[in-house]
Amino acid sequence: MRQERIGIIMHGVTGRMGMNQHLIRSVLAIRDQGGVVLSDGTRLVPDPIIVGRNADKIEALAKAHGVERFTTDLDGALANADDTIFFDAASTQMRPGLLRQAIDAGKHVYSEKPVSESLEDAVAIARHAKAKGVKNGIVHDKLDLPGLIKLKRLRDLGFFGRILSVKGEFGYWVFTGDDLTPQRPSWNYRAEDGGGMVSDMLCHWRYVLDNVIAPVKSVSCHAATHIPERLDETGNRFRATADDAAYATFLLDGLEGEIVAHINSSWCTRVRRDDLVTFQVDGTHGSAVAGLHKCLSQHRVNTPKPVWNPDQPQVLDFFDDWEEVPDNTVFDNGFKVQWEQFLRHVADDAPFSYTLEEGAKGVQLAQAGYQSSKERRWVDLEDLGI
Repeated sequence: MRQERIGIIMHGVTGRMGMNQHLIRSVLAIRDQGGVVLSDGTRLVPDPIIVGRNADKIEALAKAHGVERFTTDLDGALANADDTIFFDAASTQMRPGLLRQAIDAGKHVYSEKPVSESLEDAVAIARHAKAKGVKNGIVHDKLDLPGLIKLKRLRDLGFFGRILSVKGEFGYWVFTGDDLTPQRPSWNYRAEDGGGMVSDMLCHWRYVLDNVIAPVKSVSCHAATHIPERLDETGNRFRATADDAAYATFLLDGLEGEIVAHINSSWCTRVRRDDLVTFQVDGTHGSAVAGLHKCLSQHRVNTPKPVWNPDQPQVLDFFDDWEEVPDNTVFDNGFKVQWEQFLRHVADDAPFSYTLEEGAKGVQLAQAGYQSSKERRWVDLEDLGI
């Protein structure tokens, strides 16, 4: 079987997500499996070059994982015609400029989200990519979680009947540093550094709701900073200027009528549910609850008939009447699946829906969420016209 190389400039992959999910578990995993099979049987094999500012850090990362190429010279990397894809997982604040630079160098671009801090920049970069004719994509990792794949399968098969509502719970307790070491970086809690729950998570909820349930058309959101002070990585106390929780209600444009979705997102909650994120969909014919991997369903024929009686303890175990949706297939790492899709899109012109335009929609929802919280009102989402 013939092999073909594709060069990938990987910027900002010394951080936790970029290193673990994009470099090691996606691009290097695809390389080590012998590449991605194209429509003519050719195996497309990634050849990454790691780009970053800290020479010692990127050299150590490259040597630890058998990557031959690394550099601190981004301009030089972009000038190399043998590398055709630019990927960015670094700072959101730098992203629009980096993507524009790569697009102007003729590279196809793939990016972590959010694509920018402002809707204006997100729309501009999406339009720029379209005008230059480069292929482009935005990470949408939660769509390839096994739990959400099963949830979408139930929707597509008509299991729910008419969908009425969605309830989402996301988050966990992030330690402040006063007791245990925080498990998230301190910039998450500084608005000036791009932190904030609304900006971080509403871009995810946009593509999840749009693709698994129905398109989002309006949002009402309250952003909160529950913990005003935290300790940073060096043990210094700092004031939290970004929101650490978001309580958002969305109206979705369902095929059979309006759907109400409510999602709580918080770094200030202790988990007592099936997973770190759960989505419950309720419909006229059935309900389902999905986490990262599992999905449990309850059809109307299996629905119990509880009776409200505060004078005696509850006799029903409400967990008993749910059935697990089987895997029925082997699920690969969601980030890797999307990398394979994007590589086929670049080399084989295979379909790829999650462009920078979709990334701009995520920024649009986050911006509308902040506007709603500030003005204490519903905000409608307009067509971006990209």
